[in-house]
Amino acid sequence: MRPHETIKPQKRKIRRGIGGMDLGAKSAGIKDIAKALNVSIGTVDRAIHDRTGVSERTKSKVLKMAEQLGYKPNLAAQALKLNRQLSIAVVLPKHISHFFDPLRAGIRDAAADNMGMQVSLEFFEYPRLGVGDVKAFSGMMERHFDGVIFLPGDARKFDSVIRKLSKAGTAMMCVGSDAPNTDRVGSVSAHASISGAIAAELIAHKLPQKANVVVFSGELSTLDHAEKLRGFAATLAVQSPHLTLLPALESHERPKEAYRQAMSLMEKGNHPQGVYVSTANSLPVLQALEELGLLGKVQIVTTDLFQDLVPLIESGKVLATLYQRPYTQGKVAFENLLAYLLKGSRQEMVVRLAPHIILRSNLSLFSSRATRPDEDPDEDLS
Repeated sequence: MRPHETIKPQKRKIRRGIGGMDLGAKSAGIKDIAKALNVSIGTVDRAIHDRTGVSERTKSKVLKMAEQLGYKPNLAAQALKLNRQLSIAVVLPKHISHFFDPLRAGIRDAAADNMGMQVSLEFFEYPRLGVGDVKAFSGMMERHFDGVIFLPGDARKFDSVIRKLSKAGTAMMCVGSDAPNTDRVGSVSAHASISGAIAAELIAHKLPQKANVVVFSGELSTLDHAEKLRGFAATLAVQSPHLTLLPALESHERPKEAYRQAMSLMEKGNHPQGVYVSTANSLPVLQALEELGLLGKVQIVTTDLFQDLVPLIESGKVLATLYQRPYTQGKVAFENLLAYLLKGSRQEMVVRLAPHIILRSNLSLFSSRATRPDEDPDEDLS
């Protein structure tokens, strides 16, 4: 478990666009909306906060202008009005670091961005997905938190935990996967079924003749992994019926098991010609294929990005990887949870981020993620 952290305001990074324009400039406020529409500040305030005293027509105009100007509620001001400090727990696996470290960084940076207020953050870690998660929650549940950001492994196992904490007044926000049909207030993750579908389409373009393909997964009891497999299988069946999908191999995020499975399957004479590693834990599979001399001969699509993967994409030994944007996942999860806690909205907040497809041709735009995974990825694309 990491020590208690209180996030304090940090100096805002300034990103410059064409002509030196500050791309990180302060978003529009209520005064800007009022000026644009030539109405009073009070009218805008009532419309945005759904108060009486303003017509539906005016409210519609205000909300439309607010969206056009990029208006965002001042959460810090709302927190000061409530005269309270919020406590948030973050419960995530330690393994796999190149995914979960930037995810945690996104949470920390989002907390620091809310200048004018303090948020108490406490991080709880457990070894890996499906191992030690319940124990980590048990330690956390000894104290009350306003909100929790967590990755639900087996959603069925987490159902009772989510229910218990929700009844105690803790808002539960899923990240990295989802636990639908529970009392969680929302979730943020990469679109899993679309990720699987993209992987299938990429591999199919490289395999026009009959061949076997296989999916190396982590925990199929985790919705994210199950949905990737579903999306892969459905797309393969519709777009490439000439390809045969072998039974998925589930490593339970154990590197040695993933390596053993890959060696056992790929050393056979009629080994699969297409491989999709749907978990960020792809290195053991790649090591096995390299030892067997199959890298560059088998079409491989992996998940996420880390330093050892960069040269394999550069050389064409890995066809593509699907980047799940962990920093953004963490940042959005914190922002949505904070908004929920301050506004008390019961509206379900489910965000599915489009995965970034990283190929040899656009690798240079993303390669810094492998060496600086804890930094804001938007800095690289400015």
